[in-house]
Amino acid sequence: MHELAVTRLIAASPAKVWDVMVNRTNEWWCPKPWRAEVLWGARQPGCQTEATMFGPDGEVNKHPGHMLAWDEGSRFAITDAIVGDLEPSGPFMLGIWEIEAEGDGTRYTARARHWTAESKAHHLEMGFVEGWGVCADQLKDLCEA
Repeated sequence: MHELAVTRLIAASPAKVWDVMVNRTNEWWCPKPWRAEVLWGARQPGCQTEATMFGPDGEVNKHPGHMLAWDEGSRFAITDAIVGDLEPSGPFMLGIWEIEAEGDGTRYTARARHWTAESKAHHLEMGFVEGWGVCADQLKDLCEA
């Protein structure tokens, strides 16, 4: 698997982290000053998702997807390889966001798995570490507030 990942130890319970992850997603999903509107759909495998990101200069980036996993309280996974009514799309990645109890807090891990080494390298060049790291920090700040 051509995987990239970021992780954070968050000083909050898994229940709180999960709540913020899935119910306040718009507040941490993309690095500020960008903002996001995330629609989860039915919150179950097979549903359609859409994340729209709005940039400070009027940019609008839509990211339709397909929910592969929704394990309440611990993990969800989305891919852009399937959109609409099971329509294949030019895949970029499979994203997995998961949490687990660790000590007095919660371990948050976000993974991006790519179909090819070239796609992974491209994601790194796009700023994966910085971008997904900022999102993880934004989530951490919300949970610890």
